[in-house]
Amino acid sequence: MADRNIHYEAAFEDYLRSRGWPYVAVDEAKKAIFAGSAIKSFDFLVYSSSGPNLLVDVKGRKFPDSGLARRGKASRAWENWITRQDVEGLGEWEKVFGQGFSAFLVFAYWLQGPPQRAPFADVHLFRQEHYAFVAVRLGDYLTAARPRSAKWQTIAMGGADFARLARDVAAFL
Repeated sequence: MADRNIHYEAAFEDYLRSRGWPYVAVDEAKKAIFAGSAIKSFDFLVYSSSGPNLLVDVKGRKFPDSGLARRGKASRAWENWITRQDVEGLGEWEKVFGQGFSAFLVFAYWLQGPPQRAPFADVHLFRQEHYAFVAVRLGDYLTAARPRSAKWQTIAMGGADFARLARDVAAFL
């Protein structure tokens, strides 16, 4: 396993390894130059036996305790904002790799409450913390995303749309 400083990415890599899914971790220290320009790197190339291979950019977010959400004390379930730079980089990589590869956003949710109170069928234990991973194709994300912050150049999908479109990573492998 690569030495990953970001716990969300380390948890996702551990999840891939535990399932036996073939992947390549992209070394962020080595910036890619293609056709004379720098392209923001993605995090993993995950090989699929059921469809296109996944060019994955992992986005880590906390997922609130669903028990607290029912009492109105938690917010921001399904947090899923990304930057325009994320969109541009993943879109470019999808063009570079071509047919047989598809850009995906994988949201790695660090569960803030007991996993049985979260709406995920597949929960992964990593370093004594629980994570859930959902994926959405970049193209599908973009059809439903709206501007979030002009200052920070971010976009996001509404929580209901995201919950409807995002799937367990296993659905794409």
